[in-house]
Amino acid sequence: MKTNSAKFEPSQRKWIVVDAENQVLGRLATQIAMRLRGKHLPHFTPHVDLGDFVVVLNADKVRLTGNKWDQKVYYRHSGYMGGVKETAARKLNQDNPERMIRLAVWGMLPKNRLGRKLIKKLKVYRGAEHPHEAQQPVVMHF
Repeated sequence: MKTNSAKFEPSQRKWIVVDAENQVLGRLATQIAMRLRGKHLPHFTPHVDLGDFVVVLNADKVRLTGNKWDQKVYYRHSGYMGGVKETAARKLNQDNPERMIRLAVWGMLPKNRLGRKLIKKLKVYRGAEHPHEAQQPVVMHF
């Protein structure tokens, strides 16, 4: 019996547009991470980048359930002692909603050089416009 290993073929990659308006953040992020990795393909291989490019629109209109708008806290560190900074989800969504979606997807990708390569295929935009029309993206509804 032979095991066929998938090969990287850039011509097989698709561009997908996702509208984040009224989508729950975590559920949207799982679908995006699955598409970025290529887990939706029958010839998925864990160590090969087979996934699609994903363009997310209306990042500022994403939903959170429960009291997460006020209770969910995002942390970052400056690198100096006592340099922990925290931001509530509501403030982060007002200031930088693209970062909120990017962090949710990054949490679902592998933390290695493959994951760093995959996150570069995610393009997030605040409004409904994007500069990727030349790639002929397909609209996907999750």
